Amino acid sequence: MHKLSKTNRDKLQQFVAITGASEKSALQALKASDWQSEAAFDVFYSQPQPKSKGDLRRLGELFNRYKEPYSDMILADGVSVLCSDLQVQPQDIVTLVLSWHMNAATACEFSREEFFGGLQALGVDSIGKLQEKLAFMRSELKNEQKFYDIYNFAFGWAKEKGQKSLALDTAIGMWQLLFAEREWPMVNHWCDFLQDRHNKAISKDTWAQLLEFARTVDPVLSNYDAEGAWPYLIDEFVEYLYDKSVVEK
Repeated sequence: MHKLSKTNRDKLQQFVAITGASEKSALQALKASDWQSEAAFDVFYSQPQPKSKGDLRRLGELFNRYKEPYSDMILADGVSVLCSDLQVQPQDIVTLVLSWHMNAATACEFSREEFFGGLQALGVDSIGKLQEKLAFMRSELKNEQKFYDIYNFAFGWAKEKGQKSLALDTAIGMWQLLFAEREWPMVNHWCDFLQDRHNKAISKDTWAQLLEFARTVDPVLSNYDAEGAWPYLIDEFVEYLYDKSVVEK
């Protein structure tokens, strides 16, 4: 420890605090990742997790605490209790990240397979251990690729079963939640535009392309290409910004 630079020592301490790993394990992950913290998290959590009978028994007990009495599913009431146990609000974005880890098909629902798979991937088998992972899960939103993956996962997760599109009110709520993490100055203008001019469900293509627009086009639209392959709704949004004098042509 004394041979580390102050920067690397700080990274080691932060890694231990977020993951709960031993210093030895943290040091191994950081060294394997050339002291890049995000990559070290990936190394640490990609390591095989033991799946002993004891682990599975504890996961089963945990699942049974939250599942419906007459169904082998955790539904809205169970998710609410789970959030209470974790001391987070159900609308906290960390619940979306947790659902992403579980590869949950639908918001506010976890099958036994999803629940077991997600917690095993995170290497936890108790509420206390899952709480210790919350800081790590929040940090994943700062990773460009993981944010992209979580953003695109959110569309299928949030839409109603059997629907191809995402209800407008739901889409707006999800955008406000997601872009609170990845600041996009136009998010409120975008939501106002949709309510004023569109008032329809959001397609998967529009959902995906909006993130690309937010990532690549600057807030004053200086690099916006009107001949680009943007969905018509985004082109209309640009015209709306000009009409409202939010930006100048």
